[in-house]
Amino acid sequence: MPPTPGTQHTAPAEALRRTEHDMLGDIDVPSDAYYGAHTARAVANFPLTGETLTTRPHLIGALVAVKQAAASANAEVGTLEGTLAAAIVEACAEIRGGALHEQFVVDLIQGGAGTSTNMNANEVIANRALELLGRQRGEYAVLHPLDHVNLGQSTNDVYPTAVKLALDAHLAGLLTAVAGLREAFTVKSAEFADVLKMGRTQLQDAVPMTLGQEFGAFAATLAEDEQRLAEVRPLLHEVNLGGTAIGTGLNARPGYREHAVEHLRRLTGIPTLVSPPDLIEATQDAGVFVQLSGVLKRVAVKLSKICNDLRLLSSGPQTGFGDIALPVRQAGSSIMPGKVNPVIAEAVNQIAFEVIGNDLTVTLAAEGGQLQLNPFEPVIYRSLSAGLDHLAAGVAVLAQHCVRGITANRRRLARTVAASTGLVTALSPALGYETACAVALEAQHSGKPALDLIRERGLLTDAELRELTSPAALTGRPTL
Repeated sequence: MPPTPGTQHTAPAEALRRTEHDMLGDIDVPSDAYYGAHTARAVANFPLTGETLTTRPHLIGALVAVKQAAASANAEVGTLEGTLAAAIVEACAEIRGGALHEQFVVDLIQGGAGTSTNMNANEVIANRALELLGRQRGEYAVLHPLDHVNLGQSTNDVYPTAVKLALDAHLAGLLTAVAGLREAFTVKSAEFADVLKMGRTQLQDAVPMTLGQEFGAFAATLAEDEQRLAEVRPLLHEVNLGGTAIGTGLNARPGYREHAVEHLRRLTGIPTLVSPPDLIEATQDAGVFVQLSGVLKRVAVKLSKICNDLRLLSSGPQTGFGDIALPVRQAGSSIMPGKVNPVIAEAVNQIAFEVIGNDLTVTLAAEGGQLQLNPFEPVIYRSLSAGLDHLAAGVAVLAQHCVRGITANRRRLARTVAASTGLVTALSPALGYETACAVALEAQHSGKPALDLIRERGLLTDAELRELTSPAALTGRPTL
């Protein structure tokens, strides 16, 4: 019976490392490691971000799904012996189930267009497959990371395919989070449907609206973002697997590409995975990443604007807008007793700033490719995956720890509506613009409510005022 993944072999102290070989010569790796020479060199070469593949389980799962699909396809077209293919497939299934993720130790940022990532996957899969065959790790004469696990493949089709699949999974998480935030705003919109307030333009009183309408607009803008995000997903489902080095399909047997993509559809549960009509173009094209980054930037900008609005609307509590109260999450100052800050909204603002900055990184990396390959997809993936995950987390926290607990300062809003000269706008059709303007200016200078001035001057009757200043007349929505 083969050992379970991660089992360490009992060995004397001097045998705690094994020697592996690559084109540069021999190199020692830990005897209990599932990775090999190429990975060990990459770990030494790229001590850059501290973020390894282990921190991105979506990418590991996508890489291993590609390898599993490739092994099955190679067996079907007759280039991989059935016993070896079965061992590779079983090893991949274990890793996709969560085993050995700690063995994916290469930094996310690396030179070589993702070659180190591809080799890390090849070596871990090969060594686990060797165990399943009753062999020792490193017995590559039996099953080799390149000759068998990487058969019919190149980093240049494996890595972009895996990146697209991983980003699709990250994107699914963000879509779920945005839907939850939209629903939270929708609930608040209904809760605040009868709360009249002043709308503001350029931070000045404008015309009346309901707080429900304001929160309903937040829900509507998020619904638009959901649509834009969903529109990107089919673009991620176009994969260049089978194109090998530059899209010509060199070293892949006829029929392999079709079988591999079909297996990948089954493994990922994505029926819309397709091969592009021009694999050479697809191998060098980073346009989908620019598109996704642009949509993420759009979401971040709009989400940050919502957070700005929540902070403004809750400002005070005595000297600010004070339209709403955000949930109290923590003490706001080490020196000012009783101060409470809008910390959740502020945190989400900062995530938005990060995503907006990452968009420039993605843009430059996509533009920086040359000829038949873009070598900068590692930083593209790191930037996009971080943005997707951080936005998803921020959106979920905003919904749970902020929006769902927002309350309306109803009495304060009623007072500000009654006192605002913005009401005069609603009355200007009945009063005429010049008269309405005169009333508004006098109200501002005297501090007397505009409605009182209108009554004193006999410009409108009480019945006319009630009709013209009813919630239905002011907001365009019938009173429930």
